[in-house]
Amino acid sequence: MRSIALAIAAMACLAAVARAGNFYQDTEMTWGGGRGKVVDGGRGLDLTLDRTSGSGFQSKSEYLFGKIDMQIKLVPGNSAGTVTTFYLSSQGSTHDEIDFEFLGNVTGEPYTLHTNVFTQGQGQREQQFRLWFDPTTAYHTYSIVWNPQHIIFAVDGTPIRDFKNHEARGVAFPKSQPMRLYASLWNADDWATQGGRVKADWSHAPFVASFRGFSADACVWSGGRQQCPVGTMEAAAVGGRSWWSQQLSDMSYRRMRWVQRKFMIYNYCTDAKRFPQGVPAECHLR
Repeated sequence: MRSIALAIAAMACLAAVARAGNFYQDTEMTWGGGRGKVVDGGRGLDLTLDRTSGSGFQSKSEYLFGKIDMQIKLVPGNSAGTVTTFYLSSQGSTHDEIDFEFLGNVTGEPYTLHTNVFTQGQGQREQQFRLWFDPTTAYHTYSIVWNPQHIIFAVDGTPIRDFKNHEARGVAFPKSQPMRLYASLWNADDWATQGGRVKADWSHAPFVASFRGFSADACVWSGGRQQCPVGTMEAAAVGGRSWWSQQLSDMSYRRMRWVQRKFMIYNYCTDAKRFPQGVPAECHLR
């Protein structure tokens, strides 16, 4: 157990040196009426929520597979009712989507990290976690690895979830719709905290979530073509280190299972009441 904890700490150190993008160049504000601001010369971006509105931004590029990293410092103190998001999504009623959502809580109570995967407009694949650190006192790195065989969610380099491609067994997998990165901070006090029983305390507004270290080592979709970083396919072809062929090593799998055993608080695959006709097919596959 101690060796796994030490490995997680080591991965956190590695994640902290992720290549940082520039928010002026790589993103654009999409809503909020000036409540989102690029800071620190483009190295960071702050989103703000007040009683009137939240705010959000998106990447200028669309991606079809890649490794996306974002360092986030969440709303501190009484964050009840707030939701901070970081996700990939395509458009339309049959969209694909890969979600990180952070559900706020009252002072002293932990955030809930909510993950989900949508394929062809269908979600209902939620897994929820507590974090093993305070996500409001420092920046932590949240990552999505999306390749033709896996969607891996990671926190500070530690995998917490692996959604595998089981198309051969009849399970849809996001692989053909380019997705853009989105992030937002908004009021969801009708459901976000303790089922909506605890509302946002506007005396603490404005609420602020801070982003930095945006990195997209990804295949950009432009002009109807996929343009991948130089060397991506070559490294994958010879078994080198490439997100294109990344899967969990034995050690990474053990770290993920350790996190899931200790910190997972909801798993759709074990919710028999929600799925009286049987849980989704991927829940029975390895």
